[in-house]
Amino acid sequence: MDPRLLDFINNVIYVALAGVAVFGVFMVILIVRRVGQKRFSSNNQTREFMDQVHGELDRRDFDAVKGVCDIPPFWSKATPQLIQLAVENRGLSTAKLRRLVAERFERDVLADLEYRTSWIGTVVKTAPMLGLLGTVMGMIAAFGKIAAMQQTGKTDPSVLAQDISFALFTTAIGLSIAIPIVLAGNMLQIRIGKLQDGVQEQLGEFLDHLAAVQGTSDRPA
Repeated sequence: MDPRLLDFINNVIYVALAGVAVFGVFMVILIVRRVGQKRFSSNNQTREFMDQVHGELDRRDFDAVKGVCDIPPFWSKATPQLIQLAVENRGLSTAKLRRLVAERFERDVLADLEYRTSWIGTVVKTAPMLGLLGTVMGMIAAFGKIAAMQQTGKTDPSVLAQDISFALFTTAIGLSIAIPIVLAGNMLQIRIGKLQDGVQEQLGEFLDHLAAVQGTSDRPA
């Protein structure tokens, strides 16, 4: 194979590895920020919001409940958005209301996060494969030089060192990209799981209170 073509491919592999690394870090930061937007920042903030909502609910002031959900920094969180949806559809039975908010949470929040985290998996798979491609190309170049040296009768190990180094280095780079992204992906899954658990708990508390206020606990679905 033409050495110039091999050099070009090697450069492309380096650029691709750098691009994969940057994209992986970008997606991790994007998902962390997205989860942070949808979660309450602390238990105190959660309790503050829920207490305000329950206070307005006890007065049966549903417009005020929606108003609390629109107050910064609550308005961007998943729970206030879903509570607004529940208040707007409070005429439904409790069972139907639970299904409605659960489906909306799944579609608007969890599905978006799952789509984004799928790109994390793509990065984890792609980086080692690019490293392996670099290894293969490096070995092809090394064997090509061995064949050329056999024809000329000259042997110079230093000529092979660069190709073998490239072959090993790209594999190391690919693994160095994939391993931290795997750890970051697991961390993100934990954050998403906590978000899901928190929203389900908060919505369950609100819907139980709403049903008690409206006297709809036993209304059939």
